[in-house]
Amino acid sequence: MLSTQSHGGTGRVAAKKERSLRLYLARHQDEVDAAQRLRYDVFSAEYGAQLSGRPGLDQDEYDPFCEHLIVEDEVSQEVVGTYRLFLPEKVARVGRYYAETEFDLSRLLALNIRIMELGRSCVHPDYRQGAVIALLWSGLAETMSMWKIDYLMGCASVHSTDGPALGALYQSLNTYLTPQEQRVFPLRAVPNFDARAQVDPATLPGLLKGYLRAGVRIGGEPFWDPQFHCADFFVWCEAGLITPRYQQRFLEPVDARK
Repeated sequence: MLSTQSHGGTGRVAAKKERSLRLYLARHQDEVDAAQRLRYDVFSAEYGAQLSGRPGLDQDEYDPFCEHLIVEDEVSQEVVGTYRLFLPEKVARVGRYYAETEFDLSRLLALNIRIMELGRSCVHPDYRQGAVIALLWSGLAETMSMWKIDYLMGCASVHSTDGPALGALYQSLNTYLTPQEQRVFPLRAVPNFDARAQVDPATLPGLLKGYLRAGVRIGGEPFWDPQFHCADFFVWCEAGLITPRYQQRFLEPVDARK
């Protein structure tokens, strides 16, 4: 069992296993460092992101105030998956959610609900067959229950510079959009993005497919992130949907990204 501070006292998240994989919340800085090292390897080496922090680590001002959900391969003792969790009571310490640097969230923040932000998610390239992402979402379900979270929000990144193709992808997501009262608006538009162009339907990336199977909805048009060379689609999900019934759908192969 691993302990972590909750808004109401001390909460606990059970360590879980899938074959040689172990899921836990980081308790020590060396565990956080290992997660940041994986993030650096994925974001910098694979996608050429310009990252801040110590050499070989992806670090920013949010990390010290976040919980870090980790999947480790116990055989190699290597961190192979991670999600960063930003709790609502920690927001005042930083001043805003990370997503507020990309989207106008005024409609959501006006709601009287508890929102946990999911960010900096990545999976080691050798472990993208489904088990790691399934374990991570199992951990998300437990932490959302433990911290009495109403909604989960975050970004699903699509690494493409093709504005028309991203417009076609957005059109394919039209039936998965949030209601207007829960819509967000990007602070930087994707170059050459056209959500109304007459195009053929786009194939959904694996990670987005997994999110949609879990009941996630898309908050509106994507934000262009030049640091990570990607388009970020805002994702929004009611806590009650992240249940074992939905977690099982993540056992299908997915391509996990930021």
